[in-house]
Amino acid sequence: MSEKITISEAIAGYLGTVRLARSENTARTYANALNFFTQVLDVRNISPDETPIMEISEDALAWTITALKIYAPTTERLYLAALTGFYKYLVAERLAEINLPRLELLIRQRARRPGQRLPQFPREDIDSIIKAVESYAQLLPEEEKERLRALRDRAFIITLADTGLRVHEICELRRGDVDWNEGRAIIIGKGDKQALIRFSSRSMRSLKDYLSARQKLDGSSGRPLPSLPLFARHDKGAGKKVKPISTATGRNIVRDRVRQILGEEAVGKITPHSFRHYFVTTVLRATGNLKMAQELARHSNIAVTQRYAHLSDDELDQGYYEIFDKK
Repeated sequence: MSEKITISEAIAGYLGTVRLARSENTARTYANALNFFTQVLDVRNISPDETPIMEISEDALAWTITALKIYAPTTERLYLAALTGFYKYLVAERLAEINLPRLELLIRQRARRPGQRLPQFPREDIDSIIKAVESYAQLLPEEEKERLRALRDRAFIITLADTGLRVHEICELRRGDVDWNEGRAIIIGKGDKQALIRFSSRSMRSLKDYLSARQKLDGSSGRPLPSLPLFARHDKGAGKKVKPISTATGRNIVRDRVRQILGEEAVGKITPHSFRHYFVTTVLRATGNLKMAQELARHSNIAVTQRYAHLSDDELDQGYYEIFDKK
């Protein structure tokens, strides 16, 4: 009989028993845990809707424990309690052959102990930076180079935050790389792999504002527009030539704007890579989908995606009180 039951069907059966025996909030938490479990299976190319439950093993729990590092230890323990119950349900219903002692050993060896916390990510500071640079359009300097730098830096920072581009990738972009109708670009990324990058509406607006202000400079360059850098230098050394910014200049843009907006003490704490981190956590917050975050960030290994994601104290507080104070 279990040969015909899929993983998804077994999960539905288990959650049905949970709803009968536990509170509504506990049942919801367990459902979230099993949803996360199925995402981990999907990443491993195991379809919960098609794979027979009898093919499940303790290895799937080991993968999930690794994936749960994106959450706080408290959430990890709640989810592992739900998954342990699921595996015991499979044994009790004779749906799969599970080695429960090995299961418990895996949890002891791999799960975090109480008190272990991941470092907090300065998301609010990056939100403040983005909000500040978005206001540059209303407070542009009169001097041309200063105005171009303000518009460039605004477009650079918003594009970093909304695309997840690495600093060398964004600095190497040319105008012709961008499909301005579709809001996309094809790049050669890490490992010389071709990748599709999507631009948000606000990043496209900021880029168009910058290039519009740069129209005279680009037009006098004597070069085809598609060949020109997307982000150009606007300093005395560049003169009236359209020269691409270097990776070092890209880092300096972030450093200088961090200093201007947050103060000297924040310099060095927020780098171009922080915006890539911000991008991944934004995707995970909005979707909870590890696979989507991995694909959009272009991580070859899902474990890398997991390291980028942290929950803030406010989110942990909200999750805790939703679980325990609404019974």
